[in-house]
Amino acid sequence: MTFELIPLPAFTDNYIWLLHDGQRALVVDPGQAQPVLDALAQRPGLTLEAILITHHHADHTGGVAALREATQAHVWGPARERLPEPLQRVQGGQRVLALGLDFEVLDVPGHTAGHIAFHHPDVGGQGLLFCGDTLFSGGCGRLFEGTPAQMLQSLDQLAALPGSTRVCCTHEYTLSNLRFARAVEPDNSALLDYQHRCQALRDQGLPTLPSSVALERAINPFLRSREASVIRGVRQHDPAADGADEVAVFASLREWKNQFQ
Repeated sequence: MTFELIPLPAFTDNYIWLLHDGQRALVVDPGQAQPVLDALAQRPGLTLEAILITHHHADHTGGVAALREATQAHVWGPARERLPEPLQRVQGGQRVLALGLDFEVLDVPGHTAGHIAFHHPDVGGQGLLFCGDTLFSGGCGRLFEGTPAQMLQSLDQLAALPGSTRVCCTHEYTLSNLRFARAVEPDNSALLDYQHRCQALRDQGLPTLPSSVALERAINPFLRSREASVIRGVRQHDPAADGADEVAVFASLREWKNQFQ
């Protein structure tokens, strides 16, 4: 079976992920209903069967009610967050069957307290990860509800997935994230090459996503916070950071990003 993966732009920098086989479709984190309804209208015969939600923020859930009413799609979302009912609540270790695909649910708190991700090891020959606002290309989500230790553990879990896994983030933050990453690791040649590629894509109005786990391991400072080059960058910025304490380094890195211009 052949699946097509499409990032539908929403708001100013969100993506709603659409996965379909030509007949059945699912969407992830529909903050707006209209982009999804438009995509369905452009593909006669395509039925929305499933909606996957990673966390409760309105720019990821605002279109759920309208889509559910229009399509009767089944909704899955995190067990421990306030979400528009009705939906089936899931947590780490459970499975979601959608479009005939068996997704593993991962608990990835940090950005929000109950944030989850959906992972499938093989969709069209590659793994597929819908990670919401936990992992971005070149970055990670702000810690609105979780702790640095939680986010570090969540990112470790995602970084351990096979390198070919496609990373489907929900924001086009890549270029701004890479500017920060270059400040942290100015001598990372893989990072510089990737920045050039992403700039070329954006100049053409194209998305930089999906990324891959292997690429993020090579260029994302939040997945590389134990690397000597990242620790050195953090300590140059914040001499008080304890380079021997991996959570302290990660916390200092995240705070640096919060203030980075």
